[in-house]
Amino acid sequence: MKTNAIRIHQPGGPEVMVWEEVDLAVPAAGQVLLRHTAVGLNYIDVYHRSGLYPAPLPFTPGLEGAGVVEAVGDDVTDLKVGDRVAYANPPLGAYAEVRLMPADRLVKLPDAIDERTAAAMMLQGMTAQYLLRRTYRVQAGDTILIHAAAGGVGLLVCQWARHLGATVIGTVGSPEKAELAKAHGCDHPILYKSEDFVAKVREITNGEGVPVVYDSVGKDTFLKSLDCLRPLGMMVSFGQSSGKVEPLDTGLLAAKGSLFLTRPSLMAYTAKRSDMLASAGELFDVVEKGVVNIGINQTYALKDAPQAHRDLEGRKTTGSTLLLP
Repeated sequence: MKTNAIRIHQPGGPEVMVWEEVDLAVPAAGQVLLRHTAVGLNYIDVYHRSGLYPAPLPFTPGLEGAGVVEAVGDDVTDLKVGDRVAYANPPLGAYAEVRLMPADRLVKLPDAIDERTAAAMMLQGMTAQYLLRRTYRVQAGDTILIHAAAGGVGLLVCQWARHLGATVIGTVGSPEKAELAKAHGCDHPILYKSEDFVAKVREITNGEGVPVVYDSVGKDTFLKSLDCLRPLGMMVSFGQSSGKVEPLDTGLLAAKGSLFLTRPSLMAYTAKRSDMLASAGELFDVVEKGVVNIGINQTYALKDAPQAHRDLEGRKTTGSTLLLP
């Protein structure tokens, strides 16, 4: 069968993404044919498009989507035609109307969660889950720092951490984003362009520092983030929207208080199907209970993905963004 998809034939700017007709085979053993109803936009898509994270050319980008199963291959026993499913993991290929997907990488959606909400929350939500519950397990009484607090992951972390009993400090780029973060549970939004966030964190924590920093910004914030940590604190570098972090002399971690440093990825935390299902299950639970609200703040037609990337890189988006086939 034929379908339409965004294709990238060479790495580069948003303009390298083209809307093309592609051929699809029937599902092989262990695969399903999935018709997308919504596709999630994530910063990792920019890394693939630009070549920062190289992918074999040509390719269809995207790691997150939701939709309805249209056909199943041999050996697929836990999914059937008509099931509503979602995913947030490789293989690449979400920017398509219809795609083939390994059945063991899909999660069935509960009745209470619609497909648009699922596509908006799987990657960012499971990221928030592993950050808060596994990488550094946030406890009641902790004070944490999250950069890009008004972004997709940031807004989820603010809500979830507040529910866990933490005090949340977050950096944002504008007064409007500060208000948004505050409305989602950020106790102390810091305008990083006009305020020294290290000084503010020290002030808020009475000079003690925080036990954990969650940093998806990278180059612009990394070294200053280390100065926000208390002794034995954990630096969680999980993205690099401002550019790659420079090579680090590990002696710096000792000098600043025997700090821990990790560079986690969702793909490692959900590589085992059991871990993926547990992560998704915990996410579904907090969303169904209303603890975490998913803000779909922008939608674009799937064929308009280049404009969506321009707005994402221009820091014009907040919360979650969907591409609609």
